[in-house]
Amino acid sequence: MASKHNILNKTLFGKIQFKEVLAVFLIYSIFSWLYRFVLWYNGGWYEKEGIWGWMNLEGYWFASGMSYTCYFFASIIIWVLGVQLLRKKHMIVQVIAVLILIPIIIYITRELRYVLIDYMGRPRLQGTGEIWDWYIPLLFLMIQFGFFFAYRYFKENQKKMEIEGELRQAALKSELAAIKAQLNPHFLYNVFNTINASVPSKMEETRHLIATLSDLFRYQLKASKKELVPLGEELEFVNKYLELEKARFEDRLQIEINVPEELLCEQVPPMLLQPLVENSVKHGISESLKGGKISISVFRDKGKLKFEIADTGKGVTDKNGLFGKGVGLSNTRMRLQKMYQTQLELIDNEPQGLKICFAI
Repeated sequence: MASKHNILNKTLFGKIQFKEVLAVFLIYSIFSWLYRFVLWYNGGWYEKEGIWGWMNLEGYWFASGMSYTCYFFASIIIWVLGVQLLRKKHMIVQVIAVLILIPIIIYITRELRYVLIDYMGRPRLQGTGEIWDWYIPLLFLMIQFGFFFAYRYFKENQKKMEIEGELRQAALKSELAAIKAQLNPHFLYNVFNTINASVPSKMEETRHLIATLSDLFRYQLKASKKELVPLGEELEFVNKYLELEKARFEDRLQIEINVPEELLCEQVPPMLLQPLVENSVKHGISESLKGGKISISVFRDKGKLKFEIADTGKGVTDKNGLFGKGVGLSNTRMRLQKMYQTQLELIDNEPQGLKICFAI
């Protein structure tokens, strides 16, 4: 049962699922047989063939089966030209393209079908009756693509509502986490100051590391109360974090920060860069014996701030799997979606390693 469900939900092409293609095929089959029955009944063929004569396959094929098969392939051509090739365009553009394509493709399809039928010596509509081979497919394809665009709008709206629901849940969790987190940094900040005061003055490096760690918690306490902070303060926080990591990795960790001075006053969400830098240290540098370099670049591109955090580690094959290994990347991705409707992009760094990019 589960296997059948998976087959029905399998995506074939252009995000079209197998069950959706199957539904279209069934609709075409039903209407073709219905059209066959109407022609058979109105033509009085039941007197000659009997009550089940409309189920004759040869009669079905030449009466309606061939026509609806042609409509089906015509609809695929219209979908490819008017929807698939314009998938990056607005839906209105696709609708206009489809409205223009339908009569053109129907005319070409009808003429080709007439050539085939005449060649086979089979009867077809003649004279003014040919209008029905224009009107019926035109109406049928208009209705079909009308349902298609309505169905797609429904699916996209449903997906949008699901994302908004997830974002609301994430926002609620973040608010609760922020409330819980306010006490811990404040408490630890005071404890670190107490420990720092008890360390002998000759252990200057240890005192410096404790003071740096204390500064990190001070910034975290401050950040939990603000929506935005200057980019300069965020980078200073990241610098202090990397300073502690460098004390652990020593020469194995190289740091490079490329940020124009005029951007340091730009407002950014607090604690935005640290989880991404931590990911680069954890999955890029710590797993390499020779270490590597972490580069942080911020620049303006097309009116937005573009961020790039790159490492020269061994790289990551399963990039989507990184989001399931910890809360840092997942929460940052959710924050970016909620606040800026932008995506967190993970790509291969050159010549090796991983690069994390986003824009706000």
